[in-house]
Amino acid sequence: MSRKEGQKLKLLTLIDILMRETDEAHPLSVPRLVEMLAQRGIEAERKSIYADIETLKNLPDSPFDIIQRRGRGGGYYMADTPFELAELKLLVDAVYTSKFITARKSKTLIEKLGRFTSRWQQEELDRQVQVSGRIKSQDETILYTVDTLHGAITAGVQVRFKYCDWTLEKKMKPRHDGQYYQVSPWTLVWENGNYYLIAYTDGALRHYRVDKMQRAEALPDLPREGKEAFEGFDVNTYTQQLFGMFNGPVKQVTLRCENRLAGAMFDRFGTRPTPVICPGGDKFEVTVTVQVSPQFFGWVAGFAGGVEVTAPADVRSEMKKTLDLLQEQYR
Repeated sequence: MSRKEGQKLKLLTLIDILMRETDEAHPLSVPRLVEMLAQRGIEAERKSIYADIETLKNLPDSPFDIIQRRGRGGGYYMADTPFELAELKLLVDAVYTSKFITARKSKTLIEKLGRFTSRWQQEELDRQVQVSGRIKSQDETILYTVDTLHGAITAGVQVRFKYCDWTLEKKMKPRHDGQYYQVSPWTLVWENGNYYLIAYTDGALRHYRVDKMQRAEALPDLPREGKEAFEGFDVNTYTQQLFGMFNGPVKQVTLRCENRLAGAMFDRFGTRPTPVICPGGDKFEVTVTVQVSPQFFGWVAGFAGGVEVTAPADVRSEMKKTLDLLQEQYR
């Protein structure tokens, strides 16, 4: 190895040590840096380490924020890493709340994320992992399905797949005797820990849970359809209308709510709907657009009388039928 190549290797190794072995709470002295380089088969003098650190700090637009802490227990540490610890914790939690990512793949992704910080801070990510006992998918092929869908969206072509439901035997069984669904994919939405494909088919935009798809494949000879429908599509509005991502007829529904539930309404529907205070001042009404489904009625019932459907009459009637059915069931 030439001297020039050896210097490059030393710089790269020094960067790796500073990134993985140091942080604000764990600086390394120059003698210790010399020892750690030697452990990796690279001989270096103290004087050269000082020079290397200055070189890294003074690079044009240097991405390396190397800080020196003076005094006893001091040394050098890397202050600026690609991600802050709080950002990595956020990403870790996102991975672990994702039902469609298997436990094994989640662990692998967390380990990879941990390489973007010091090993000391990586231990905090590992501890955070231990608190999660959430339901996870068992199907590792879902990542390839996601990749296929992303590729088709980018290429602007249709896809086909088999769409499944769970059986009592805990197995996925394709719907419609295994016939393929063929749709025009437009975007992917992450909702309640699941991935959904928003696609155009049969004259309308619909959604499909990605973890329920099997044998997804792009159809490169078939350009996707539904451009005009998707141009007016708003993800936030769409997900606010749905309950549990179950479809139903779209209707304007007026809800009469106790004042204490204002926050719950804003959390569900956003701040666009305007609350109207009712006579007496202890309740308000808000009119929202929803897809009316049994899940919507269940959501209203969950407020134990704190929310009442007042209009339109047919939706109020359906709400009453649902409650009568439940009352009969629990007699």
